[in-house]
Amino acid sequence: MTTSYRTSVSNVLVIGTGGAGMRAAIAAHQAGCEVTLIGKRLRKDAHTVLAAGGINAALATVDIDDTWQWHYADTIRDGYFLNNSRMVEIMAQSAPNAVKELAEWGCNFARRDDGRLDQRFFGAHRYRRTCYAGDYTGRAILYTLADRVNELGIQIHDYQYVSRLLVKDHQCFGALAFDIHTGERTVYLADAIILAAGGHTRLWRRSSSRRDENTGDGYALALQAGATLADMELVQFHPTGMTHPEEMAGTLVTEAVRGEGGHLLNAAGERFMARYDSERMELSTRDRVALANYTEIIEGRAGEHGGVFLDISHREKDFILTKLPRMYRQFMESQMLDISQKPMEVSPTAHYSMGGVVVDPETTATEVAGLYAAGEVTAGLHGANRLGGNSLVETVVFGRRAGEQAAAFSGAINVQMRDKAVIQAANDALSSLIHDGGEMARPLQRAVRNTMWEYCGVVRNQERLEAGLQRLQELKEAAERVDVRPSSEGWQDLATALDLQGALYAAEATIRCALERRESRGAHQRYDYPEVDPAQVVNYTIRLNENGQQVLGRSAVPGIPDELRSYVEDDPQLLFKGRLLE
Repeated sequence: MTTSYRTSVSNVLVIGTGGAGMRAAIAAHQAGCEVTLIGKRLRKDAHTVLAAGGINAALATVDIDDTWQWHYADTIRDGYFLNNSRMVEIMAQSAPNAVKELAEWGCNFARRDDGRLDQRFFGAHRYRRTCYAGDYTGRAILYTLADRVNELGIQIHDYQYVSRLLVKDHQCFGALAFDIHTGERTVYLADAIILAAGGHTRLWRRSSSRRDENTGDGYALALQAGATLADMELVQFHPTGMTHPEEMAGTLVTEAVRGEGGHLLNAAGERFMARYDSERMELSTRDRVALANYTEIIEGRAGEHGGVFLDISHREKDFILTKLPRMYRQFMESQMLDISQKPMEVSPTAHYSMGGVVVDPETTATEVAGLYAAGEVTAGLHGANRLGGNSLVETVVFGRRAGEQAAAFSGAINVQMRDKAVIQAANDALSSLIHDGGEMARPLQRAVRNTMWEYCGVVRNQERLEAGLQRLQELKEAAERVDVRPSSEGWQDLATALDLQGALYAAEATIRCALERRESRGAHQRYDYPEVDPAQVVNYTIRLNENGQQVLGRSAVPGIPDELRSYVEDDPQLLFKGRLLE
């Protein structure tokens, strides 16, 4: 059994090699710091590559009346007023320069004939403000950032699984990680640590995430370090995931299909969105479209594979191949379906975690000194429903801010305390997971996903949530008996066991918050509380007590500044107008 470890020292440690982590590393390096960047996957293969449709910025390239204030208003309104207003303001103001910077670094965004960046419609946006690179925008952005990281000579260590953040007297001084292939352990010491580890959507049976991504391990690391989570119940179910074949079920069908004119149809051929949002139709908010698709399915108007149909075949094939090349290949390769000729069968899929680690909007700092967070792992920006295209801009805007602030923290401290006892305790805890057992992690992971899908899925109620919480307790006890036997084939068993632990932390936090939110708002829908409750404009929080148990709390949502209220109120489609804004 491996108990020794290597040591790596830097000013700033970034955990996660997706868009937020890469941008944070660049910013910290440019601020003069020595930076170490670590990730579980091979560089250029983080979850960011799955973000297909686009990145938002009020450039007013196509619609000249667009401004950052309207971007702010759309985000607040369709987040059902649970967003952190200051985070939204920072994002909307910073987005244009962030996107222009990516373009200057070589990101191959689509351009208009005059050379300016093109912009498309995305659901629930007032104006066309979504820049894109075909339907592989996330990949284009990540590759651009990764190339920049390489040009700057920033250290990247791939296949590093972080088992614990190192904290002494409520100050983070590093992380313990092991190599998934060799098992070699490394203590990464740093003045400041940036957590950019993604969300927890892989906890649902139908998910747009890949098997070993978005398992909630970032949330577990933050909780154990002393940070707070918020809005964990607010999980976005993307309206359109693939229904078959089984190995592809849940794989994302990008919103760009609807943005480019796709129609949703039920098995009878009816364009049913007229019943759910007759004004915006397929370009309604994701929560509405997902609920509409779900309703059509459960009421018996589904197709052969249990989904509804998304049809883009009325557009020319050359148009589809130009605007949606990835989707064309995805369906041709998996189903031999030509989407220029026939509709795609789709159903809701767990897609994005709106909740996560609580951070200060200005600095991205957590409550733990020296610990920062950015990207999907954080809470605050999206409220109860994320607008498509806001996730990618979140990564670069707040990734940059996290890198700059972590660098400033590093430069300001005179002494960094590093406790060998804390390191040894983390090392011992990791070693304690390696033992023979009567359970295997993979089946338990499947059980968690089934539990969350069945008891905490698209629509929820008290009885099923309570049953789900009880089931998670049983799975938690079983997880203590997981068999972990590293072999010549690698240490994936240990990584999977830690994925399972993270999943159980995140799943419990999600259900506890879902039980407390007794209303239907955005992505959180309940049969037993079908209406929006104006009194629940609050964020539900989770912390660990001294016994390691999750404790539920609540905090007030920051108000909307007076100078921005008119933008939010001035909308004929504003839901709950005059109630939530009172």
